[in-house]
Amino acid sequence: MARGKKIIDGLVDAIAFAKGDKRRGRVTRFTVPDDVDVRAIRKQLGLSQAEFALRFGFPLGTLRHWEQGLRHPEGSARAFLTVIRQNPKMVVETLEKAASRQSPTR
Repeated sequence: MARGKKIIDGLVDAIAFAKGDKRRGRVTRFTVPDDVDVRAIRKQLGLSQAEFALRFGFPLGTLRHWEQGLRHPEGSARAFLTVIRQNPKMVVETLEKAASRQSPTR
């Protein structure tokens, strides 16, 4: 029962925080690099554009635009690319685990 109370207390705190009570929550912010060299990350891993896009779930066209400098990764894509750069093995293992837990859709 104690675990359930702890979850409920956490939810109450989250709701209070969302309503403006900053004493009942904590926000941790991380600085994500403004500029991520997608091509360098991909080449470091020895992957083609198609392999990199498929492995990490990016649309191939988006990846090409990033590498050509026509567009730049934003927000969560920059954060994800930063994690890929720092620990690609962990990202691949995590994605493989998540994929193996999904039930077949057919």
